[in-house]
Amino acid sequence: VQLQASGGGLVQAGGSLRLSCATSEHTFSSYSVAWFRQSPGRERELVAGVWRNPSNTFYTDQLKGRFTISVDNAKNTVYLQMDNLKPEDTAVYFCAAGTPVLSSRRNRDAYKYWGQGTLVTVSA
Repeated sequence: VQLQASGGGLVQAGGSLRLSCATSEHTFSSYSVAWFRQSPGRERELVAGVWRNPSNTFYTDQLKGRFTISVDNAKNTVYLQMDNLKPEDTAVYFCAAGTPVLSSRRNRDAYKYWGQGTLVTVSA
């Protein structure tokens, strides 16, 4: 499984960005896909994901409402729409694919395949 994240950049607080993660063909039929992020000095944390089916989305509670994950099966791409960005959203964002069970879908260790990450910087 190959994953290629893109779309990061510099944005002012309150702005929006859409990240893209291009995947190998048929990824969504076999894997769950999620977005994680990591800022300096902090552990990699879950942002959002789709579990086994593009309609089964899940989010970290504090980001739900500002971030939206979606899947385009035809383009083999998963998106992360990020709105009302805050300086604390600054991080490297990674997409990942794996086969977690329901109880482990939020656990980064459940994802075997990772993209290279894309940097998001939010200025105050």
